[in-house]
Amino acid sequence: MNLNLRNAIIHNVSGNTQEQLRETIVDAIQTGEEKMLPGLGVLFEVIWNHSSENERKEMLQVLEDGLK
Repeated sequence: MNLNLRNAIIHNVSGNTQEQLRETIVDAIQTGEEKMLPGLGVLFEVIWNHSSENERKEMLQVLEDGLK
């Protein structure tokens, strides 16, 4: 992924409220458009990088369960 794209995505959502972030995520998932995947990936990267090891383990468990 191009670093400029990552920075643009972060810039576009920086300062958003939790409700705005939720709307962004829900909209990206509901539209199901492939072009939204990089943005969701960047948001997940931010979540991952700011999570504790316990939170990461919990996310991995949720992901594993969701893929069964």
